Amino acid sequence: MRLKDKVVIVTGSSSGIGEAIARRCVAEGASVLVHGLERDLGEKVASSLGKAAALHVDDLEDPEAAPRVIQAAVEAFGRVDALVNNAGRVQRGTIETTDAAAFDEVIAVNTRAPLLLIRAALAELERTKGAVLNIGSVNAYCGEQTFVAYSASKGALMTLTRNLGDTLHRERGIRVNQINPDWVLTEGEKVVQERHGQPADWYERVPKEFAPAGRLILPEEIAAAAVYWIGDESRPFSGSVVELGQFPLVGRNLSRTP
Repeated sequence: MRLKDKVVIVTGSSSGIGEAIARRCVAEGASVLVHGLERDLGEKVASSLGKAAALHVDDLEDPEAAPRVIQAAVEAFGRVDALVNNAGRVQRGTIETTDAAAFDEVIAVNTRAPLLLIRAALAELERTKGAVLNIGSVNAYCGEQTFVAYSASKGALMTLTRNLGDTLHRERGIRVNQINPDWVLTEGEKVVQERHGQPADWYERVPKEFAPAGRLILPEEIAAAAVYWIGDESRPFSGSVVELGQFPLVGRNLSRTP
């Protein structure tokens, strides 16, 4: 078991990638604080994980939420070994439709909340020589035209990871790394695509230029990678940002060969 006896906080773990990470952490021997906005979803996940999980429901848009999340983990399990900043707000909008309020909401959850959570967890993570894993996105490098605020928030998170991955590792022994997933087939993504007019089985016919493997990435595959970055196997590494995609972001050749 790669995370035996560790305590891991996974924000946004009542569904999607976060849920997959929480489940994989428990399978690897960890205790997990499940976090989300919807109590019913959170209770379903936490109860299915048994005594290895506790639930904390909170809105990370509230700047006072961070210390409550960390305290919930300490009260439930007595320590914190890893923090996975997975919770995110995916709000679509172009430059014309993204106003100040919409931009601030996305930044608050996707960038400010990870900073505040790390800040609130400093004492615990320093004591355990723990790890932070930020879940970013390949959209951090540019993003689609409808992801203006989202892309900016993930780009800022990437710089935050590198900044803290340097200073916190040297000064406190806390590692901070980030993975940037490509297109992941979550239940939420299925719903979003259907809302935009796609048929119910759209994911079975994703063009090869987007999915060279013949299918989209699964949440469980992101979870498998996350275990490495919060476990002891990656102990020397900090400030790393790793893309988890089906093709390179730089220098990609889109020419087709018959």
